[in-house]
This record gives sequence, C-alpha cells and structure tokens, in this order.
Amino acid sequence: MSSAPFEKSVSVMPEDIDEQNHVNNTVYLRWVQEVDTAHWKAIASREAQKGIGWVVLRHEIDYKAPACLGDDVVLRTWVGQATRLTFERFTEILRRSDGQLLSKARTLWCPLMRKPAGQCACRSTCASSFRVEFRCARFSLLACGTVR
Repeated sequence: MSSAPFEKSVSVMPEDIDEQNHVNNTVYLRWVQEVDTAHWKAIASREAQKGIGWVVLRHEIDYKAPACLGDDVVLRTWVGQATRLTFERFTEILRRSDGQLLSKARTLWCPLMRKPAGQCACRSTCASSFRVEFRCARFSLLACGTVR
C-alpha cells in the first residue's frame, strides 16, 4: 500500500541553470528532498516532527526531459513500501504547462528517534502518518546507523 500523493510547486530560477542552459541535476536532487520534507511536515504531528529525524540511505534519479529557466514545475511525492528499516518514497517532477515528466526518483529513507526510545514506536508513528502498512520487528539502530 502507498500513501496519497503530495504536491508542491516551484519555479526554475536563474541559479538553477547550468552550463547546458537547463536545470542542473543537483537541483533535481534538492527538489526531491524539499518535497519529501514538505510532505512529512504537512502530515506528521508536531510531536512526531520533534521526535523523529530522517536519514537518506539511497537516491535513484532518472532524468527524462530538461527543465528551463522560467518553467513552473510540480513536485509530486508519495510513500511506497515500508520495511523494517526503511521507507521507500517516490517523486515525480513535471513541467506544469504541458505535464511533461522531467524526472522521477526513488529514495530510501530511514527514520531515527531523536531521543532514546524504541525504534518500533518510531516506525509505527511514521507508518500511521503516511497510511502505509508496516510490520515491526525488534531491533535497534546505533548512532552511526548500523543495525544491531
């Protein structure tokens, strides 16, 4: 099961443009992180936002078409599968004027409790916020992110 899509709009700015006269690939990565974070802030309680931090384990980005200066783009994201350690998130970046898919991304996020507590409680909170199914198994994460 996946969560409902969340959208945010942005405009391409002069500082987003590279030597090829289109949006630089690092900007797409920034947009992926911005819309993912905005989604979390829109749906999570203040308590959850204060208690849970997110760490990216992996980004996969496919570039389909260029965005150019002055384009308005739609950033669309949703949560896919939740596992013992990760939440899979998908993002699409589309040009608003014609709906052209510019880029799509898949990111693996790991939620971490900011205070000592059960990681299962952390994932249960995240799963209910995103309305995705999650099976909790006993484990702990060290500060460096290794599993014990």
